[in-house]
Amino acid sequence: MMKEKGVLGLCALFFSGAAFAQLVDMPGGPRVNQLNLSRGVTQVSSDIMDLHWLLLVICAVIFVGVFGVMLYSIVMHRKSKGAVPAKFHEHVGVEIAWTVIPFLIIIAMAVPATRAVVAMKDTTSADVTVMVTGYQWKWGYEYLDGPAQGVKFLANLSTPRDQIEGRAPKSDTYLMETDRHMVVPVDKKVRVVLTANDVIHSWMVPHFGVKQDAMPGVLRDTWFRATETGTFRGQCAELCGKDHAFMPIVVEVMEQADYEQWAAEQQQEMQAAADDPTKTYELDELMARGEKVYASTCIACHQANGQGMPPTFPALAGDEAFVLAPMKNQIEIILNGRPGTAMAPFRDLLNDVEIAAVATYTRHAWGNDGKGPDPIVQPADVTAQR
Repeated sequence: MMKEKGVLGLCALFFSGAAFAQLVDMPGGPRVNQLNLSRGVTQVSSDIMDLHWLLLVICAVIFVGVFGVMLYSIVMHRKSKGAVPAKFHEHVGVEIAWTVIPFLIIIAMAVPATRAVVAMKDTTSADVTVMVTGYQWKWGYEYLDGPAQGVKFLANLSTPRDQIEGRAPKSDTYLMETDRHMVVPVDKKVRVVLTANDVIHSWMVPHFGVKQDAMPGVLRDTWFRATETGTFRGQCAELCGKDHAFMPIVVEVMEQADYEQWAAEQQQEMQAAADDPTKTYELDELMARGEKVYASTCIACHQANGQGMPPTFPALAGDEAFVLAPMKNQIEIILNGRPGTAMAPFRDLLNDVEIAAVATYTRHAWGNDGKGPDPIVQPADVTAQR
């Protein structure tokens, strides 16, 4: 029996080693076995790295000095060697030394630290300003000036459910990829204005040296100036609920010409995709749009099969209280949420067409088959209840 356990243990060790050997550095993210900070691609992140090493060296020197003297005194001046302790009441030189030396050490640490913090907080003279809003559990981006002014979108986790649930191999950007990227120009000062729609989140991108909380009802700001092009990754750094680990940040840094081309394409796409809330949509149109909205907004809580996770996230399949009931109550709860529960309001997150589409989708999916009194919800129905 013991021999069999040993063989199984060696096999487990072999396979774990083989899996570990397949790990690769994440593009724009952490490296395999990374223990230190990232040097990053901004002056602030570089300053943070230098400050980290400066403080570490100072602390190490103090540690070696203090414990070295202590150890030497214990060994060389022990009673068994006949050591006789000196007797004196005070020593002006010693008192001056243990006051002045720590003061100088503190100054040596405080000056570069203060300089770095002041630089972090200087958000003036920005070339691009982006409003970033934290939601459970996604990020919203809106460009407030520059070529991309008016462009806004939501960035959702794009890692397939098969990878999350262990049915498929994990990619090198597992849980760190989104369907839309924040795009900025290289060598330009980007001001990020942060807030939140529900609970406290935190926008963190280590390669930029940026970590700033996003709080409901409060505007905070930070900035960065990337000196290299590429894709850089971060994630929410404030515990914000069930899917806190599922709201990554992806920032793509481009050359100025590429950024302007991207901005022009986004403007054109927004105009082409502008929803008309006065239009009467066919069922197929609402179902196709509703499936996409559900996948990006609702699936984390109510699940792909509509069974939810009761009692916190109730099932939508066969739900007679809202989904298979008159549309008024369902529209109301989507717009305004339900206080005291995990259901957040979506009136500022989804437009009338998206709300009508997702409501219609839930009324026909998972065997609901439009059995309720209002099988189709039109945008005009949502507009009437706003």
